[in-house]
Amino acid sequence: MKRLIFIAILCVASLSIFAQTTNTDSVQTQSDTTKSSDWSLHQRKKNGGAFMGITFSRLDLGLATLVDNGSFTLSPQNQFLRYRSWKTSNVGFDVLQLGVKFSKTFKIYLSGGFDWTLIRLRDNITILPNQPVLTYRQDNINYSKNRFSSSYLRIPLSFDFKSKPDSRGNKFHFVLGPEGGFLLNGRVKQISTQNGKQKIDDTYHFTTFRYGAFTRIGYGDFGIFAKYYFNDMFENSPAQAGLKNFSFGIMLGF
Repeated sequence: MKRLIFIAILCVASLSIFAQTTNTDSVQTQSDTTKSSDWSLHQRKKNGGAFMGITFSRLDLGLATLVDNGSFTLSPQNQFLRYRSWKTSNVGFDVLQLGVKFSKTFKIYLSGGFDWTLIRLRDNITILPNQPVLTYRQDNINYSKNRFSSSYLRIPLSFDFKSKPDSRGNKFHFVLGPEGGFLLNGRVKQISTQNGKQKIDDTYHFTTFRYGAFTRIGYGDFGIFAKYYFNDMFENSPAQAGLKNFSFGIMLGF
């Protein structure tokens, strides 16, 4: 995951430089503008106010928090999910988008991307795969890393309000909207002296389809985000009823 984050940051930086270069070239010739808008990574096929294309944007780097029936303190039946707050993270980004630009200060777009929630467990346990409910085993092993994670295909619908450019050409953004997500995979990753590095993939009763809301506020290409999912993190596991996911942090690339 560290490698993925590093690559993502490099991609955002590269795309920012590329976008600036494309804007400079477009002032020189109209034909160059047409070619770049057709084939660049940020291509937008415009028909009036409509646009669509491939993107690499809205890179979220933040912290994930479990909310147990409205409380940030885990209930007794969920104590096995105790986690290290500063090492429990949320990472995501968008790769596709399509929408309508209504004016210079407002647009609506639907995008698609990927989202990971990475829970760093405190206890030396193993979440077991292929169980009728979410089940764990207490281990006599000291794990240097014990991570319980989920990955989702995310589909947010964004209502993007932005200001007019300031003297530097940057804009203030306020974005909000609903978000849905389809489960791609669940994973337990453990590192220990006894067993080395282990990865076990399963659904682990993570909810198949999650839905919630998000907001993004920022200036230029940088901002902050918050996401909250209305349905439970786990399904078909009654003891975890009411356990939800809240994430917040910084983002790159409006």
